[in-house]
Amino acid sequence: QVNLLESGGGLVRTGDSLRLSCQASGTTLREYLLGWFRQAPGKQREFVGSVYWNGNSITASETSKGRFRVSRDNARNTAYLQLAELQPDDTAVYYCAALRSSTSTGKAEEWEYWGRGTQVTVSA
Repeated sequence: QVNLLESGGGLVRTGDSLRLSCQASGTTLREYLLGWFRQAPGKQREFVGSVYWNGNSITASETSKGRFRVSRDNARNTAYLQLAELQPDDTAVYYCAALRSSTSTGKAEEWEYWGRGTQVTVSA
């Protein structure tokens, strides 16, 4: 069992930056991907990025457009999502997820564990 707790969301202005955190607990996370998804009202949950134990990370290019970065601190069992140049279209609930694998297709249904999410709202 993996427990995930997101934090760091809030109300920001266009162009601002935020860093979201995902505190993981419950088991050793050595073989787990930690990932980030987001879901805007009326839209499907979409993949943002993920990071493996060894630090290898990917971000969804269409979602990130070069503005987001995923990282991980294994000593703290924490994953991070650095958001930059935020736009109103980035307004969504951001979720942390865990998958016991080194790779993922990015499909939400593949991921095993989920946090409750943290709201990010970007004002124009």
